[in-house]
Amino acid sequence: MGDSLDRVIDDLDRRILAALAGAPRAGILTLARDLGVARGTVQARLDRMIAAGIVTGFGPDVDLGAIGYRVTAFVTLEIAQGRMGDVARHLRDIPQVLEVHMVTGVGDLLCRVVARTNDDLGAVLAHILEVPGIARTTTVLSLDEIVAARTGPAIAAAVAASVP
Repeated sequence: MGDSLDRVIDDLDRRILAALAGAPRAGILTLARDLGVARGTVQARLDRMIAAGIVTGFGPDVDLGAIGYRVTAFVTLEIAQGRMGDVARHLRDIPQVLEVHMVTGVGDLLCRVVARTNDDLGAVLAHILEVPGIARTTTVLSLDEIVAARTGPAIAAAVAASVP
């Protein structure tokens, strides 16, 4: 791969990540057995990747639609100069704002937002706009999720790329 990530993780780390992507609930002993390495090695490697911020969590993937959030929207925000910090802090405090990315192009921030209904989405958008500094918003509704958020294929590609 040739980037700085290669200095942080090696082939065994990539194999551990691939195994976890395939079976997120696998225990350390199962991972060690499947990978053919000592349990202590897997635990130490996993602890190191957690400390390095490579592994960021073990929480369950939740279908938000199944718990009532049936509307997903992507909201582009254009931010007034000097207001990015205020806007970012405000967005962190809104539970329905799932992700915020600084982007290039027409807008400055791209947010993934969920709501229970279209009316609820209107209320969420109004809440987003309560902070001074947002010059313009554009909202796009998601009609269907074609490819769910995933990391497994990218991890598998990294593992394949590291094999000589």
